[in-house]
Amino acid sequence: MAYNIFFISSLLILAIFTQKIHAVEYSVTNRAANTPGGARFDRDIGVPYSKLTLAFSTSFIWRIFEQNSPSDRKNVQKISMFVDDIDGVAYTVNDEIHVSARYIQSYSGDVRREITGVLFHENTHVWQWNGNGRAPGGLIEGIADYVRLKAGLIPSHWVKPGQGDQWDQGYDVTARFLDYCNSLKNGFVAQLNKKMRNGYSNKFFVELLGKTVDQLWKEYKAKYRAEHEVA
Repeated sequence: MAYNIFFISSLLILAIFTQKIHAVEYSVTNRAANTPGGARFDRDIGVPYSKLTLAFSTSFIWRIFEQNSPSDRKNVQKISMFVDDIDGVAYTVNDEIHVSARYIQSYSGDVRREITGVLFHENTHVWQWNGNGRAPGGLIEGIADYVRLKAGLIPSHWVKPGQGDQWDQGYDVTARFLDYCNSLKNGFVAQLNKKMRNGYSNKFFVELLGKTVDQLWKEYKAKYRAEHEVA
């Protein structure tokens, strides 16, 4: 309950500020209202809360990416969210976010908190740069989950730091790795995103951290392997 009161209050204050200052429009449409998941969305999440979450997450993403002026970010005037009767969790195409009513229905935990995290992830896809389509898909998903991580909205099933098979495995694995890289140089993720505005190269890691991404991955794995052995 304390989480919900604090988070909703923060959403309200920051969303109102964001909407007034930056004038991004948000729309939410439940196109699955006649399904069990759509009904649960209306009951446990709702359109007003979803709009506030989108507005708050936009402001949060801009801060994470250090996009302090309109020239730093995409020219997005409106973000539309749809609750659809689809499989999966959610997906984003350009400025449209689609959330699965079936996932909402099947989720056994705090569904409002979970969908809040999902929206932070999906809204990151709206705003992040992708190297004009040349960046690894795993890195794109990892950056979106990194934002979710920094928002404190990760689910319990995420991998622990140091786990995973490769740096661009995506999602939670890559998010944990990016968090490690950011610990080496604060603002690393923001600078990496800026570099991805017009293209992509693994050399970006060398330019920002002085080491290849493969070297960084090995050191990341070694760090947590050593900590595990000590524990």
